Amino acid sequence: MNFINSAPSLPADPQDLRPLVHAELDKLPDECLAAARQLLLEIQLQQITEDLDEATDQARSEGRLTPERVAQALAAHRAAHPYGR
Repeated sequence: MNFINSAPSLPADPQDLRPLVHAELDKLPDECLAAARQLLLEIQLQQITEDLDEATDQARSEGRLTPERVAQALAAHRAAHPYGR
């Protein structure tokens, strides 16, 4: 059985979809909540990674991300955070 094709259609507006997602979360048994939270965190991580990739590409194309500037930033961070020294 293909669950994706048999799933009911979803509202296009995220504000209409949000209550449906909340309702589904509220129906989950307690033992599934940790897994649901982990999935939500993975979705957030994916979005943050995509945003960071885009920002990095933009900085590189604008000349703000060079090997010299990266080295300077690393040196400044290491000076401000002397781990185990």
